[in-house]
Amino acid sequence: MKPIQVSQLNRYINTVFRNEPLLTNIPVIGEVSGIKYHSSGHVYFSLKDKTSVIRCFLPADRVRYLKYTLEDGMQIVAEGYVSVYERGGYYSLNVRNVRIEGEGDLAVAFEALKQKLAAEGLFDEKYKKPLPAFPLKVGVVTSPTGAAIRDILRTIRNKNHLTDIVLCSCLVQGDGAAEDISKAIRAMNELEFGPDVLIVGRGGGSIEDLWAFNEEPVARAIFGSEIPVISAVGHETDFTIADFAADVRAATPTAAAEMAVPDTGELKQMAERYRDEARVSLERKVSMLEGSMEMSAPKELMRYLTYRLENAESRADVLMKEASAGLKEAIHREELKIETLKSRVESMDPMKILSRGYGIVSFPDGKMIRSVKETGPGQEIRVRLADGELDCLVENSREITKG
Repeated sequence: MKPIQVSQLNRYINTVFRNEPLLTNIPVIGEVSGIKYHSSGHVYFSLKDKTSVIRCFLPADRVRYLKYTLEDGMQIVAEGYVSVYERGGYYSLNVRNVRIEGEGDLAVAFEALKQKLAAEGLFDEKYKKPLPAFPLKVGVVTSPTGAAIRDILRTIRNKNHLTDIVLCSCLVQGDGAAEDISKAIRAMNELEFGPDVLIVGRGGGSIEDLWAFNEEPVARAIFGSEIPVISAVGHETDFTIADFAADVRAATPTAAAEMAVPDTGELKQMAERYRDEARVSLERKVSMLEGSMEMSAPKELMRYLTYRLENAESRADVLMKEASAGLKEAIHREELKIETLKSRVESMDPMKILSRGYGIVSFPDGKMIRSVKETGPGQEIRVRLADGELDCLVENSREITKG
């Protein structure tokens, strides 16, 4: 047989491996050893048992699907295909999927992240913020189409018609949901006139459905929120990392809405009860004094007590009116703030700016021109005005010195 080159042999062995069905998708169980996270995002490690070792390669595009960090000593099942690295002359397992042996992947990921964040202090009671007693605005971070937002809206409206509700819609499950939830929480905190309390959550589902609320970005966004956060994820028996990071955990979205706002009907009844109790107490004292002063100056004392009673009733009515006026004034101030923001946003409308005689200058391909240095004589440009566009040719250009 004619001799062949080393590279030809390695290439032939690699072809044999790739054409062997058993080696194209094979699960291998073993202990992780010598793990290395490369700057490229790839992960290199070995799997070993009592007598043998095999090299493994986990590409960066598969790393992002891991729910936990691989570490030396972990017992895993790696699924992938066997291939030969032709330049080095060794074979390895190219991993497509990894699972923890003997335990559920999600349970392992949950406990690992919980321990990590707890060690950093994200769940400490000393950082928990109290909920406001009388919020004028409640923020909600959830899906705009789920059952959770319907339950929250209905509950708050039934309890308190004076509180405004601000919804920041986001994904609550699937790829990108954790980042979407985190951005929504930060956006609520960046509002100039933001909510007084924040409800973050979704309705029930499987552990996979709720997993976005078990991811680190969401926990850190909740912990970093200056607005008190009520977590409301799933049903009463569902616990997530978000629950531990939040200032208060609610068993359900409906329960979160219940604890977010006071019941205006109950507050009114309480105020009326206090007023009636004060009136009864005063009348009782007057009656007692009337009985004790029958042998003294009844008319003078009766006049004095009548004055005191009328004065107390008048003061109670004034206080009730002041409280009502104060609440209306607070609501009015918030409405004015909203109108101011609305005017600011409208003033920044590009079309309104163009209608005042300004134009947007760009190259024919749409790229914006911000300086005369970007063009010169003979250059074709396009000018966008309020009612159309002009295709122009530059004859000359000159810079204008500032100041």
